[in-house]
Amino acid sequence: MVELHNNFTAKGAKTTSNGTLPTHHAWHETIEITHGFNDWFETGFYLFTSARNGNGLDFVGSHIRPRFRVPPKWKWPVGVSLSQEIGWVRRRYSEDQWSWEIRPIVDKELGKWYLSFNPALERGLSEPGTKRGFEFAPAFKIAYSATRKIDVGIEYYGGLGPLHKFDSKSEQQHKIFPAIDLNVSPKWEFNFGVGVGLTGSTDHLILKMIIGRRFELGKKPAPASSPE
Repeated sequence: MVELHNNFTAKGAKTTSNGTLPTHHAWHETIEITHGFNDWFETGFYLFTSARNGNGLDFVGSHIRPRFRVPPKWKWPVGVSLSQEIGWVRRRYSEDQWSWEIRPIVDKELGKWYLSFNPALERGLSEPGTKRGFEFAPAFKIAYSATRKIDVGIEYYGGLGPLHKFDSKSEQQHKIFPAIDLNVSPKWEFNFGVGVGLTGSTDHLILKMIIGRRFELGKKPAPASSPE
């Protein structure tokens, strides 16, 4: 799977904060390449870039993401998987240059409805994040198949702060994305959303789009079936 993540911050921070660049009118392009080794393990690799007037196109960093899931043949009532993401970004884009994320994923299809919940934990592996310990960053998605090819839904992404003591409400991160998914082909993925920040410390308006393409490498095509 090869994906291109496009994010544009239409309304964000206009000044530097603790040595990081402003986010206002910043365009982030992320390339994600994922390889599935079998029906229960895959590994993804991210390459981050950023572009902004006055800063030009810039390399941001990279992450790696191994993910394990319960195989479909086990026939659990819900989908369950666990991904871990670890990597480095440049100091001008994040106070924590090294970080680690643990993301459980629980999802379920109920007729035309799709539900997903991600009670993720994040931890900085360099100063100053090491002092804060693990932080709670939940996310969820609710989608409905409006047609055979169009799903509409709501996505939420949060950052509540350290587990031992959540940040104050004004310092927490809360974003809501009304979004659509197009199911034009099993080989293609398309997602578009408009995000609204709900707190003063969150970017206020974000546009995001994901375009993905699936490939089967090293597999021979199945023989054509005989006509009846």
